[in-house]
Amino acid sequence: MKKSIIIIVSGVLMFSCSKKEENTATEHFATSGDQITLTDLQKKNAGVETAMLGSENIANKIMLTGQIDVPPTGMAGVSSSSGGIIKVARFLPGNYVSRGQTLAVVENPQMSRLQQEYLQAKSNLGYAQKDYERQKYLNKFQASSDKVTQRAANEAQSQSAAVRGIESQLRTYGISPGSVSTGNIQKSISVIAPISGYISRVNATIGQHVSPADVLYEIVNNGQVHLALKVFEKDLSKISLGQPVYAYTNQNPQKKYSAVVKLIGKDFGPDRSVMIHCELIDKDESLIPGTFMNAEVEINMNQGFTIPDDAIVTWDHKQYIFEEVKPKTYKMFPVAIGNSENGLTEIVNNTSDFQNKKFVTKGAYHLLMALKNVEE
Repeated sequence: MKKSIIIIVSGVLMFSCSKKEENTATEHFATSGDQITLTDLQKKNAGVETAMLGSENIANKIMLTGQIDVPPTGMAGVSSSSGGIIKVARFLPGNYVSRGQTLAVVENPQMSRLQQEYLQAKSNLGYAQKDYERQKYLNKFQASSDKVTQRAANEAQSQSAAVRGIESQLRTYGISPGSVSTGNIQKSISVIAPISGYISRVNATIGQHVSPADVLYEIVNNGQVHLALKVFEKDLSKISLGQPVYAYTNQNPQKKYSAVVKLIGKDFGPDRSVMIHCELIDKDESLIPGTFMNAEVEINMNQGFTIPDDAIVTWDHKQYIFEEVKPKTYKMFPVAIGNSENGLTEIVNNTSDFQNKKFVTKGAYHLLMALKNVEE
């Protein structure tokens, strides 16, 4: 039994030693200056991949913040044209309403009195017009003085103005003067939606006493939303009309909404910023007014050689990429970088430096660590 245990322990020790020797072998790298050569196993472990550099249009970006906004024509605060008691209240926040749809009904006894005044004014106008016609006829045959005729004309004009004034009031309250003339007297008025859109707020309950100053409903037309962004003074000169903008929310940064700059503000805020307004190309009803947005504005579009961001390493405050000088042998190559976009970075060296050459696109950081750790 003891003999068996000794044999097992000896086997474990031999396996451990062989494993340690293997690990030691894989940690040895062949280096010379800024050049490193890997074995097949080391290349596999480092995940090194190479490719020729591509030529693409790439732009620099300014990062901005803002929110979804609505122009004045896309929002409406709806009030009753007259004070009174709410008898009917419809709709809840989130409901869609069409322009001209009745939102609520307000009852006001004063409406009946105004309509009675209108009927009385029309009656007075009829009498004044007939009196004027009579006086004008009498004056023609010198049976009435010019003064009396003029007084009758003035009275007819005064009564006509009174009728027109009350008619204007009735139309303001949504009451048809023609309907009143036929004897249809109503003591309630309808609160009408002035625009189509979604109800965003309701401040109306049945039995509530309201005045014309009270906002009963707020309506937002989401079809007119735009993106309002804040640009600070240092970046303002880089913004121009028609620039592409890509916006996203904090909740879903992967989903980008395309937009273009349509309007640039002309005055600075207290924090030395200017508001710009962008038209959303990608419409989405989930983007309700007030939604916080991040945005990228593209500037300085250039065409040049690009490489993945992870392929660029920094050493001693300088940027490098690795050139494949021969199979499994890589050399640090100094580069000057330009714009960055969508995980790619522009290389602004002389283009002849990259002709018909392969560079490391994956595993560059492992090569840097292996190369510099060996040297140190």
